[in-house]
Amino acid sequence: MLSQLTEPASIALAQQLQSAAVLWTGQPDQPPVTTSFVQQGSGSPPILLLHGFDSSLFEFRRLLPLLAEQSATWAVDLLGFGFTDRQVGLASGLSFSPNAIKTHLYSTWKTLIQEPAVLVGASMGGATAIDFALSYPEAVQRLVLIDSAGLRAGPALGKYLVSPLGYLATAFLRNLKVRQKISLNAYHEPSYASPDALCCAALHLQQPGWRQALVSFTQSGGYGSFQQQLGQLQSKTLILWGRSDRILGTADAERFQQAIVGSQLAWIEDCGHVPHLEKPQETALAIRKFLA
Repeated sequence: MLSQLTEPASIALAQQLQSAAVLWTGQPDQPPVTTSFVQQGSGSPPILLLHGFDSSLFEFRRLLPLLAEQSATWAVDLLGFGFTDRQVGLASGLSFSPNAIKTHLYSTWKTLIQEPAVLVGASMGGATAIDFALSYPEAVQRLVLIDSAGLRAGPALGKYLVSPLGYLATAFLRNLKVRQKISLNAYHEPSYASPDALCCAALHLQQPGWRQALVSFTQSGGYGSFQQQLGQLQSKTLILWGRSDRILGTADAERFQQAIVGSQLAWIEDCGHVPHLEKPQETALAIRKFLA
């Protein structure tokens, strides 16, 4: 599908895709996981971009170059997602749970960055960033949550997602018409749901173990609610939210601000669930102001 990419930002990101061997358990006697990432720019503070559910680092094809103008910026594929290898975990009987994702992400941070970073998490990536910041505050300089999950628990149905239901559910998600409908709902301006956008959203679907890892993550329960722990966050936090988010709505933006001590809330106008794709210039400017 790479040959179907047409947007210069998408093509450029595909050409810069790299991988690193990362210890997903943190134990040197376990085989490493080949972890995909893109790195651009130089300067401090380093920025680490975390994508949403059943997505990949291609989410940040427009935002990453803008942030990299002033800071060393990484976009990584989380354990069980994107182009990061799933086969080692599946062979080891690993549950692709939030805890496994967090452990792998810490190893990724130690491998690639090794200094306190600004975590930028979008949607489910926001929940990942919160979980990581609560567990490893020494690795997080600041926190940016973009239309973030993490205030409400995921659906309990996932725990019962076993074959053949798991196969049917993932076959549904693999359907390009379904993915296009989700994409249309994520944007405020429908024209952003272009053929290139659909291609970017589907590139990782052919990765070995995609279905098994997605079912495993869903069966683990996914990310629950961090509402009771948000007051424990030590990192200064910026909450960015699309004013027209139809995926998570807008009420959680102010709930996050109230729960996270000293946090800032910035609205992205005329924007849906994915400001980093729909309004990358405004999103980058808000992040730069926050870091300044």
